[in-house]
Amino acid sequence: MPASLRRVLLVVSVAALLAGCAQASPPASPTPPPAAAAPIRIGAVFPISGDAAVLALQELRGVQLAADFVNADGGIGGRQVVLDTRDLESGDAAPAAMASLRADGVAVVVGAYSSELSIPAAAAADQAGLVYWEAGAVADQLTGQGLPLVFRVGASSTNLGDNSADFATTQLAPRLGTTPAGLRLAIVAANDAYPQSVAAAAAATAQASGTRIVDQQTYNLTYPDWPRVMAELAAAKPSVIILASHIQDGVAFRQAMLGAGLKVQALIGSTMAECAPDFAGELGADAIGIFASDRPTGGFQPSALNPAARATYDRLAAAWARDNPAAAPSNEYGYGTGQDASASPGPVIIGPVGAGSAAAGPSEEALSGFSAAWALFHDVLPVATQGGLSANGIAAVARGLDLPAGSLPNGAGVRFSSSPQSLGQNLRAAAVIWQWQAVQSYTFVWPPTYATGSIKFVPLSR
Repeated sequence: MPASLRRVLLVVSVAALLAGCAQASPPASPTPPPAAAAPIRIGAVFPISGDAAVLALQELRGVQLAADFVNADGGIGGRQVVLDTRDLESGDAAPAAMASLRADGVAVVVGAYSSELSIPAAAAADQAGLVYWEAGAVADQLTGQGLPLVFRVGASSTNLGDNSADFATTQLAPRLGTTPAGLRLAIVAANDAYPQSVAAAAAATAQASGTRIVDQQTYNLTYPDWPRVMAELAAAKPSVIILASHIQDGVAFRQAMLGAGLKVQALIGSTMAECAPDFAGELGADAIGIFASDRPTGGFQPSALNPAARATYDRLAAAWARDNPAAAPSNEYGYGTGQDASASPGPVIIGPVGAGSAAAGPSEEALSGFSAAWALFHDVLPVATQGGLSANGIAAVARGLDLPAGSLPNGAGVRFSSSPQSLGQNLRAAAVIWQWQAVQSYTFVWPPTYATGSIKFVPLSR
């Protein structure tokens, strides 16, 4: 767990002695030192123990680094930012955590890494009268609850679905010698809420471009019938498949494709499952050529950022490199553990920049956590503090925030939705397309401002 910030105490002692020319006057009482400005306490709820801890701690570390940078720059109106961190192990624990944070004088809470924790945490924060500021989770339901004190800076599942369909119609169709209208698209999704919301967004975006969806099907997440899924796809003859899955069923889907001899020209994973080290580790060479719709990790093109954001990104990358030994593998599981590759608890994946250098930048989770917290600490709270830092005041400032794309260190801008269906969702969130181009090695290929390489392996060889 990151160490707590030390409060900075400013102690000024003034002693004055007044003396007369003919008769000495008694010394005046010393002027009492001014009270140190009270810190701004920010709640932080993350699963910092258990299976999710390794990645959740990376996201929390990003949040902490944002606080460190703001404090090093003088704080917010001279006040230091202090994280009040709680271990949120289950959604059931969210109401008690929010009540405790409110009792500690907290007005805004940052969390919570996973959607299954973030959705109840957001509801509990709103119920307690606290602003909830999401640092990473992507499920649409988080900002689909219509809660006026809930905000998410990062991508939603709708963003990832839209991104996949845009990429298929604008980038893959020309490479396949066709138009969006000539593309034959299949959309396959697991039967729970998160993949279904991704699939719905991909379908809407594809249809808006005139693309024909030749097959749209759902499989049982617990007991997937892969022979049926593959037979239906074979009959539909898609040129491109967009898959919305979790990790293990994403791996199983690709294995079932190969086992059935189903060939398509491109496969796009759209729920971050295809970006995970387990996906690349389990499939090895069979992952090569597959695309993944995801949030940015470190190492993308500098052109995605404006000068101020680039300076902040470089500062973050340098801090991340200092925190993480050069021996640590460049992968989601190894970042921040201080382990060498032989001790890594997961497969080693290689990004567009080699591990161990500042240019490699932070992990996906750390960059997401930092960017979300930076928007809060750097852009919202300095304005909200003028009104006393109430939850309603913070929310009002956030709703008025208008930052163009490239303003945050992950390349995002900020403009929060006012629609009840997506209230508090950042409409300028950053999303990218990766492609696995070697065994356990990925490259950013789209949008062009992020790209570190070109699209390859279209059509897929197998």
